[in-house]
Amino acid sequence: MKRVYVNEKWCLGCHLCEYNCAFANSDETDMARALKDIKIHPNIQVEENNGIYFAVSCRHCDEPLCVKGCITGALTINDGVITIDKNKCIGCYTCILSCPFGAVAPSEEGVVQKCELCMKTHDGIPKCVQGCPNAAIVFEER
Repeated sequence: MKRVYVNEKWCLGCHLCEYNCAFANSDETDMARALKDIKIHPNIQVEENNGIYFAVSCRHCDEPLCVKGCITGALTINDGVITIDKNKCIGCYTCILSCPFGAVAPSEEGVVQKCELCMKTHDGIPKCVQGCPNAAIVFEER
């Protein structure tokens, strides 16, 4: 299965992946209109440590602890992609505590959010990968 991988040697820390993610998860067709004057809450986060930048997103684990820890069944695996049913999520945040990569986060609605590989707006390649100007983020099989 293809997954999102980050090469921290190439990451510039520009945060464009975050903006592309936020835009992909909006209902707008125009990026400027979708993101103007709002605080974005992307499903990918750029972190920095000693001048090294890297993007943190869901790794869609083969045996995900977040899914095992979800008490309502809101997190499920569909064709290798871990997805959230926001109608089932009660915001207990057990999945946040269970994820060893810090890839699950609270959302503004009180439920959780995480990368779903742009499956809802799918054209084959996640938007964070398409928007990375330095090809530091790739979508490939390893």
